[in-house]
Amino acid sequence: MTSFHGTYADGPDLAGFAGLLADRTRAAFCLALLDGRAWTASELARTAGVAQSTASAHLDRLVRGGILAEERQGRNRLLRLATADTAEMIENLAARAPSRPVPVRSLTDSNRRRALAHARICYDHLAGALAVAITDAMTERGLLAGDYGPALTAAGRDWLRKLGIADDRPDASWRPHVRTCLDWTEQRPHLAGAVGAALFRHALDSSWLVHRSTTRMVTVTDAGHTALRTRLGLTDDVLACSAAQAGASTDSGAAPGQL
Repeated sequence: MTSFHGTYADGPDLAGFAGLLADRTRAAFCLALLDGRAWTASELARTAGVAQSTASAHLDRLVRGGILAEERQGRNRLLRLATADTAEMIENLAARAPSRPVPVRSLTDSNRRRALAHARICYDHLAGALAVAITDAMTERGLLAGDYGPALTAAGRDWLRKLGIADDRPDASWRPHVRTCLDWTEQRPHLAGAVGAALFRHALDSSWLVHRSTTRMVTVTDAGHTALRTRLGLTDDVLACSAAQAGASTDSGAAPGQL
């Protein structure tokens, strides 16, 4: 009988890589870092509810494993997700993970979950119900095509140019031009990749969206309501963080760390 043990031993260490996320503290760090900013080790320790020494040991493992990148600023150790692809991988894994029921203890908690389910940052692009609605609208209008994987159409490139967004294809070794990311609250794809990031930056620069820098929450402004209605036909029900969405978010039983 032919043995494949040597072949497996010489292949990628998938089990070792998966083990980096097979810990609630390390997973909590990665989910928090989906906001796209660099965090200090002490901030991450407080978020996960662990001692600084415990956090440091876990962070060392994530850095060695290539999931996190670090830099030093004086005494501070700053950590962020290593790449946009890493962020999208974590969002996709979160979408497939079972929810952990967590009771809603206050109106503030309920509103927070509602806002995060509606619109939030996913490293460098938009996620949540609004992001899925934008992706759907772009597909329906022929700006995106999905016949052979997500791709920007000629109409889509023209649409971006009219917005003032340069459709520059990045080096393929860095990140995909167009990619979809499975949204963990909606369980449907939202736009990611270089185009998703460029569109999100444009929305922020144009004050269509406001990102609250200390959270992942993103808010649609009055200008954003007008622009997204005009340019993509989104309805007020989609643009608003409605009471129905609040109920769906609360009933989902998602753990705060996942948000």
